[in-house]
Amino acid sequence: MRVLVIRHHVEDSAGLIGAAFEARGAEFSVHMFPAGGPLPVLGGIDHVVVLGATCSVYDDGPASAWIAEEVAWLRRADEAGVPVLGICFGAQALAAAFGGRVEAAARKEIGWTLIDSLDHGLIPPGPWLEFHGDRCVPPRQARLLARNGIGAQAFSIGRHLAVQFHPEVDGAQLKLWLDAGGREEAEQEGQDPDRLLAETIAEEPASRDRASRLVTSALRIARAA
Repeated sequence: MRVLVIRHHVEDSAGLIGAAFEARGAEFSVHMFPAGGPLPVLGGIDHVVVLGATCSVYDDGPASAWIAEEVAWLRRADEAGVPVLGICFGAQALAAAFGGRVEAAARKEIGWTLIDSLDHGLIPPGPWLEFHGDRCVPPRQARLLARNGIGAQAFSIGRHLAVQFHPEVDGAQLKLWLDAGGREEAEQEGQDPDRLLAETIAEEPASRDRASRLVTSALRIARAA
């Protein structure tokens, strides 16, 4: 199985999700977009993972060009029969690609959160790490899999799985985020960054298991389609 990871920042990696794919025999390639050049061709790719971004899908500034390119590329992935696991921004981009919309959330979600899973066999209720300020409204054809008071937390569209939370993040990755500006963002939302980091490290064994279950779900959804 060949898995292509699309990341948008040097601080990001597939982390625990990548480890779960590797445990199933996956071979990885990673592409930084847009800094690394055009998005790769999809020939020979069995699954795509799209990670988060600090931009919003609805950004109308300089980032709007590459965002539109990525959304169009996701449609091409669908046409080529390549399943996508979209995480945070990746989930929002999937929603936009298939007729949903993305908007600013009523408040930012930062921290460990339990969600209301509508299918515990596919989406464990968590806790999951949240770190975002937007929410996606899935397209009509999507199947809602989890939600909370902010909005959709997981949904599927055909062969694709989208999650608003961050199943990939361990303590090392969160520290990179905090050092890159996330500390101030967390503090603005009333979070103690050091406590959040300690919680994330303590959650790593359970997070690893939840990430593995989520990858199983992504593969199940892809096969069923």
